[in-house]
Amino acid sequence: MKKKHEHIIESVRPGSIAEELGIEPGDVLLEIDGQVIEDIFDYQFYVESEELLVVIRKANGEEWELEIEKDVDEDLGIDFGKGLMDEYHSCHNKCIFCFIDQMPPGMRDTLYFKDDDSRLSFLQGNYVTLTNMSEKDMNRIVRYRLEPINISFQTTNPELRCKMLHNRFAGEALKKVDILYQGGIEMNGQIVLCRGVNDGEELERSIRDLTQYLPLLRSVSVVPVGLSKYRDGLYPLEPFTKEEAKEVIRTIEKWQKKVYAEYGIHFIHAGDEWYLLAEEEVPEEERYDGYLQLENGVGMLRLLFNEFEEGYAKLEGGEHLEEISLATAKLAYPYLERMAKKMEEKYEGLKVHTYCIRNDFFGERITVSGLITGQDLMKQLKDQPLGSRLLIPCNMLKMDEDIFLDDFTLKEVSDTLQVPIDIVKSSGQDLIDAILGVAGPNPTDIDENQMKDRRITTA
Repeated sequence: MKKKHEHIIESVRPGSIAEELGIEPGDVLLEIDGQVIEDIFDYQFYVESEELLVVIRKANGEEWELEIEKDVDEDLGIDFGKGLMDEYHSCHNKCIFCFIDQMPPGMRDTLYFKDDDSRLSFLQGNYVTLTNMSEKDMNRIVRYRLEPINISFQTTNPELRCKMLHNRFAGEALKKVDILYQGGIEMNGQIVLCRGVNDGEELERSIRDLTQYLPLLRSVSVVPVGLSKYRDGLYPLEPFTKEEAKEVIRTIEKWQKKVYAEYGIHFIHAGDEWYLLAEEEVPEEERYDGYLQLENGVGMLRLLFNEFEEGYAKLEGGEHLEEISLATAKLAYPYLERMAKKMEEKYEGLKVHTYCIRNDFFGERITVSGLITGQDLMKQLKDQPLGSRLLIPCNMLKMDEDIFLDDFTLKEVSDTLQVPIDIVKSSGQDLIDAILGVAGPNPTDIDENQMKDRRITTA
């Protein structure tokens, strides 16, 4: 029986050191230089040595000790299948704003998993609360230089943080930020803002406290809490009003000016949803400091529009006799409609129907396209003119499969609407190409490996 931290080798690359030594799929890695390997970060750290002793257990139970000499940057050629070589660390908090707690029953199991794993913060950009991390975990981050680490702060008020995360250790966990700071680890932060809880003076306090970690804390985003219609029995949270959104933006812009004058960066950023709610234009590109929080919905609309403008300026225009449709969610709709109209002006005979899909599945307060379901698309577009093709952003689909959140497949939606569906990648140029029909083959006609390359987060 495989024990914890014994790692089964899934494949061996042809021509690699591992193949030359007779290592085979199914063998088990036990140790490197006398060290038990916990996960991928241990493995990568220890295999960097020019001389190492690797202990392998073969399928027949024999243990091989392999003395290896290699270049410092040469890999062994082993793949373990699991990206982390370990199970994901789940979240033990019960945050008052957690979106997973607001999911309806009956969805696929993976959608209910709450991760709070610092390793995923480094690998995938996930945000972690630090509450599940031990002193050993913190020391490993510093030793292996796992940066940047993305931290979900919510507030710097220890008592309030315990309340928001429903974890009596949540306030104490903030002290772990000092370990990262003293270790020289770069960080990004997030504040999920809840009306009447951590806004107003508490937001001012949090921003003020977090500036102490500049410049290693490179950015902090402030995003509004996502509220679905499935909140029975949960903490009573209410959506922000238009005027409250304007006040949040004013607070953030005040601190941006103050921090920029001293550090040359804007540091604190408002999520795009604040500008939609306040009915204001998103900031100019320079204020996003290189889009450090793009995956957190900060600057996504500005980047998309600027990329479109850059590509649009190179178009020669002319005749394009085609009627198509484009579907997105409320957040991106005003910008995509504006871009579609500009394309119609450039190309004679082009007609783009742009549709704003209301989120009936999770509730109208959810405005991002990544949470639009197949059933909402089918219901709201069934009797609408769709033209020869329907364009949808790639983040409506699961990363590695052509299915929506509610498990309707791309083909099922396409068949129901009786229109081919093209997937639009993330950039403004991708949108131009998709509208003109030069974005490549229809996703219903390509295999899964090709589809993986077409899924990038968009608005």
